[in-house]
Amino acid sequence: MSIAITNTLLEKTRSLSIEETLAFLANEYKDKVVFSTSFGQEDQVITALIGQNDLPITIFTLDTGRLFQETYDVFHKTLKKYKKHIEVYFPEAAAVEELLNKKGPNSFYESVENRKECCFIRKVVPLTKALKGNAIWITGLRAEQSENRNDLEVFEYDGKFDIIKFNPLLKWTLKEVEDYLEKNNVPQNALHKQGFVSIGCAPCTRAITPDEDIRAGRWWWESSHKECGLHQK
Repeated sequence: MSIAITNTLLEKTRSLSIEETLAFLANEYKDKVVFSTSFGQEDQVITALIGQNDLPITIFTLDTGRLFQETYDVFHKTLKKYKKHIEVYFPEAAAVEELLNKKGPNSFYESVENRKECCFIRKVVPLTKALKGNAIWITGLRAEQSENRNDLEVFEYDGKFDIIKFNPLLKWTLKEVEDYLEKNNVPQNALHKQGFVSIGCAPCTRAITPDEDIRAGRWWWESSHKECGLHQK
């Protein structure tokens, strides 16, 4: 059934622009279309498309408690520019307290298992809460961000969260993203000009050099697939 739905959506939106597709989804699945933003460049493109067209799509973000101040700055600027409410989801305080009391504040540096545990508490659990009861989850994923994302589809069923995922910028290049942001004067995270391409939690993100992979700055101390559990198949 889920495959049939994704194929139907792909067929119905094949000739539509991204803005038109967003409007179609908002109308087809009233009050059940959500967009998750971490205020990265791709997410800012989608926020602009939603905000400029005043689309009835819920925007939400996950505040892990370990974000950069620059991320909060672009969050604030985005609210001011588009006058669009952004819902905030936090990790459960009791779970964070237990983690820090048991393993300390930097346990994620010690093993992949510890890092994934932290990501699960601070990201996956809040995301599960944010997606519950919705039909369409819009993301800013792009295929060239990592090899793990090369096989993604524009519409796909996410069995982990039991939801249809829409990846409107899947085939966009980084240059196309940057050009759109500049042309439309979209607020951006100041860290992007300091070599930060993919920005997550402050302790887990560093700047990269021009010859490094886009995701090299995330969890740089490990050689895992560089995913936190939100978008893994």
